[in-house]
Amino acid sequence: MKLKNTLLVALVAFVTFSFAGKGIDYKVVNGQSKVTWVGKKVAGEHSGAIKIAQGKLTSNGKNITGGTFTMDMTSISNTDITDAKYNQQLVGHLKNDDFFATDKYPTSTLAITKVTKAKNGQYLINGDLTIKGIKKPISFPATVTHAGNQIKAKAAIKVDRTAYDIKYGSGSFFDNLGDKAIDNEFILNVDLVAQK
Repeated sequence: MKLKNTLLVALVAFVTFSFAGKGIDYKVVNGQSKVTWVGKKVAGEHSGAIKIAQGKLTSNGKNITGGTFTMDMTSISNTDITDAKYNQQLVGHLKNDDFFATDKYPTSTLAITKVTKAKNGQYLINGDLTIKGIKKPISFPATVTHAGNQIKAKAAIKVDRTAYDIKYGSGSFFDNLGDKAIDNEFILNVDLVAQK
């Protein structure tokens, strides 16, 4: 009887450990999630949105342990320019080879490689961000909350575009740009809702 109980306890422990190791996947709810962007230049800034094609967060039941996300770069839009023609021109420029070359690279991905818990729902996220087929490590703080069968996550991710061969208008590579110089960094504001 003791042997049976010992084996049962060991089996339960093994199953629990295996389950915890794999984690639970929470699928990103596209209708409730969004990614917005902000790009600054000497003369001002522009902002817009990018749709999430698919994504998931992995959790051990208490804390996130990983995740992967795919952004549809062909959906990139501008939200601050009201003139339809100028808006279309900017979006077309963002989609061409000067920036994201969306005809060749229609998606960008973020794969979380490490999650370090801080306090009060704060985490430091390490991952690999791939833009235009170029993969680079990235780290950023995020706020994550577990609520029932949902995980909500928010982060402002600073991205150095020149690391992904996006050098157009960069003062680091071109001289005499004046007020046409564009910041090397742009920001992705991520607001996710994921559900199991």
